[in-house]
Amino acid sequence: MSATLTIRDETAGGQPLHEWALEVLTERVSVRELIRSRVYQEVQDYNQKQPDRFRGLIQPSEAEQTLNGCKLPKKRHIDWKAQFAKATEAFERKQFLILVNDKQVDSLDEEIEIEPGTTATFLKMTMLVGG
Repeated sequence: MSATLTIRDETAGGQPLHEWALEVLTERVSVRELIRSRVYQEVQDYNQKQPDRFRGLIQPSEAEQTLNGCKLPKKRHIDWKAQFAKATEAFERKQFLILVNDKQVDSLDEEIEIEPGTTATFLKMTMLVGG
């Protein structure tokens, strides 16, 4: 049976960026599967509609960051598998955190139970520049 959860993107300071519903195949998924499902859906949406901006977890190569997503120099098909690989690496490097119902998940293999009202918040960490 499939399940639906809310995906919310926020800055590390708690500023909301974007929120949408994601349907997953089962009521219990690993963090890895959550990221895969999210990346797959946002890339599929972009590839089908080809809007001016890509709004996703991971910025595609050659894209320029803008206020409402990122802009590609020219419209092209994005490879969801490459985006997924970058996303799992970024998670492991703590470039973003995931909170499920306000509880941080730490491992790609950690299991999440999806119930009505479940929210997965992706906090994008800001790298500090120094030197």
